[in-house]
Amino acid sequence: MFWRFTETLFFDCMSLLRVSEVSLQENNKFALKDIRFTLEKFQKLAIAGETGAGKSTLLQIVAGLIQPETGEVYFEDKLVRGPADKLVPGHPAIAYLSQQFELPQFLRVEQVLRYANKLSAEQARTLYDVCRINHLIARKTNQLSGGERQRIALAKLLLASPTLLLLDEPYSNLDRVHKNILKSVIHDLGEKLGITCILISHDPHDTLSWADEIMVLKAGQIIQRGKPAQIYRQPADEYTAALFGDYNLITGEQVAVFSKLAGVEAKGESIVIRPEDLKITSGENPGLSGKVIEARFFGSYSELHVAFADTTVVLKTDTHGIEPGAEVRVALAPEAMWFL
Repeated sequence: MFWRFTETLFFDCMSLLRVSEVSLQENNKFALKDIRFTLEKFQKLAIAGETGAGKSTLLQIVAGLIQPETGEVYFEDKLVRGPADKLVPGHPAIAYLSQQFELPQFLRVEQVLRYANKLSAEQARTLYDVCRINHLIARKTNQLSGGERQRIALAKLLLASPTLLLLDEPYSNLDRVHKNILKSVIHDLGEKLGITCILISHDPHDTLSWADEIMVLKAGQIIQRGKPAQIYRQPADEYTAALFGDYNLITGEQVAVFSKLAGVEAKGESIVIRPEDLKITSGENPGLSGKVIEARFFGSYSELHVAFADTTVVLKTDTHGIEPGAEVRVALAPEAMWFL
């Protein structure tokens, strides 16, 4: 069964999922263009990109719900057929949880799940425990919160024993409590149930902390794929840098200034520096002198806007109490800057 989480049967000659040269046009524009990637069993892949980049469309093609114009999707080395090739779209071993999931109204949760269940009573109880819904079984669907409804919808999909789960913005519109519960559920899907997941989220905290790899889409094309630390520290471009948090973009003559500050040779026309990588240093240590023009307290850190001769940078520091107007010296490690 799908929760044999100690299973170590990997495909020697094939990936779990292989997407090959997939393209799709909508309104005479490419929604996806020449998408190629593979996914191994138990690998956690996150897909990031701005609204309209093609993320949801890609997941629906993988699930067999949308027909690509060109290219193919192979799951466990077998072709995933789209709606143009089969009467009922979708693949039995691939589950897709969309942002617009629906549950029948005014039924008890137990009824909703019983109608979808293909598992034994013991297996179903294990699944309900992982999804944190045992206490909801007797309630009616109209008595559930948004987060509870989402976990019921997820459990309903998993009752069909899928191997691959596609999660399309699962955390959107959830409060902090239900979001954290769902994060624990998704973690346990891999650890306890042995289900491979692909996840879309617009929040970098969701993807950076969860994924083994992140794939970045821009205008329907893959522009970067790598481990979270690489995507965060070494973005392919400013678009990618912006997707994963605050950043400073250094351009013009300041490129040479900040390169010298870090002790490296200038190798590009611009530099990306994350705010937490700029460090406040004492007056006795070398650094770049600037003036604080704005200071904001965020609890675990303070955010300072520091003006230099021709540019202003934002930095995050655990040194609190620095007020606007203060003179500070800023240091930068060589590994903390990335040339574009």
